[in-house]
Amino acid sequence: MSDHNAITRRDFLRLSGAAAAGVTIGTLPFGGRSWAQPARPNVLLIITDQHHIDAVSAAGNRHISTPNLDALAARGTRFVQSYSANPLCSPARSAIFSGRPSSEANVYVNGRAIREDLPNTGQWLREQAGYETAYAGKWHLPQTYTSFVPGFETICTGIGGQGNVGDSSVSRACEAWLRHRSHSQPFMLVASFMQPHDICEWLRLNSRKMDELPYPELADELPPLPDNFGFDPLEPEPVSTRRAGNEGVSNNWSEQQWRYYLWCYNRHVEMVDAEIGRVLRGLEDAGHADDTLVIFTADHGEGTAHHQTTRKNSLYDEAARVPLIVSMPGEVPAGAVNATHVASGLDITPTICDWVGVNSPPQVRGRSLRPVVTGRNTTWREFCVTEVLGNRGRMVRTDRFKYVTYADDDTEQLFDMVEDPGELSNLADDASHAEVLRDHRAMLADWESRLDVPPDTPYREAWGGLAG
Repeated sequence: MSDHNAITRRDFLRLSGAAAAGVTIGTLPFGGRSWAQPARPNVLLIITDQHHIDAVSAAGNRHISTPNLDALAARGTRFVQSYSANPLCSPARSAIFSGRPSSEANVYVNGRAIREDLPNTGQWLREQAGYETAYAGKWHLPQTYTSFVPGFETICTGIGGQGNVGDSSVSRACEAWLRHRSHSQPFMLVASFMQPHDICEWLRLNSRKMDELPYPELADELPPLPDNFGFDPLEPEPVSTRRAGNEGVSNNWSEQQWRYYLWCYNRHVEMVDAEIGRVLRGLEDAGHADDTLVIFTADHGEGTAHHQTTRKNSLYDEAARVPLIVSMPGEVPAGAVNATHVASGLDITPTICDWVGVNSPPQVRGRSLRPVVTGRNTTWREFCVTEVLGNRGRMVRTDRFKYVTYADDDTEQLFDMVEDPGELSNLADDASHAEVLRDHRAMLADWESRLDVPPDTPYREAWGGLAG
């Protein structure tokens, strides 16, 4: 390192995270370089947990109030076709922070760490651009809450597994950090909230069939059941088995109890919206509202009674799609809605890198959303792939169709997402769609052939992920 870029030992440890990672002084992880760079935008990444894509009032949901997410959507572009790379907590987060599918990251189930040779976004921005990187809240790679998040200064670990208690500590830590940071470097701040994941606890506590509504005065406020409360019986076994285990199905809920669950889920979303508002106000009060790229998304969705499902780990849209809002004043159109381009959790890291002005980490599988949201380029990918159930299942989503297959089940699913957005009519056995089915199989085979999947990953051979 040349003299004009020389830094103190303390600064080196702070910037590179070497103290926590055990890196020898004088080296940077992943082949680092000098970080003397021109001014770059700040980055605020907000993540919620188990957030249904339509659980935002800006999306037209009349049964919920999310003024802070609505305000963020009014400042940026909201994506309608945004998919989790894997609708389960740890796998989804590994994809968000590495830009690699969960099978490649070796995080095919909860509680696993991203493989050591893949840098996460914080490590990469520290190394490539000298960013100050801070993390607050849920990590789950592998620990859910931890004081050690590689590549980040941890400013708040959250409190246990309860969002209704811990999320306020996360938002307050972010607010304080934004107000009191040194301003000597551009920053990336991650605010990772637990809510509305607390619906899992609600389901455990309220799983048994209710003979009557606990609060009768709510009867007129309960949301209606979704149009696709039903389902096509031509389903793979993993899908039907998961439904049978859902609280509502296994306990024979009444329609009213299903609707009461929806009402309660919306309240969990409103809790986290308030915490997001505190972070956004902190950003504005710190004078960074106009020089910060803000990305809001979730790790996965929630069944919300669609197809008579609750929770996650499903390739139906309710669990697989996630909210996604991108805001950058002066560059991203305000109040825009993108219903055309299929986005993926794999796109978060390359999008951040593009705005920061550095190359993405090697072999990321996502694409930067920047050209799309700024209107500079509308050419986009042909499809995206989502993984599920311990690397057991795959979804291929093109602009019109969704194809679903499982490694150990011969029953496939094919849905026309234009004519059948509720995924109620499986076309996989429809002779008129045989060519579409073949095309989607071929897309998946080509995608899998390019992946570098670790040898110990379950179902590795079934998908042909042998490129590594």
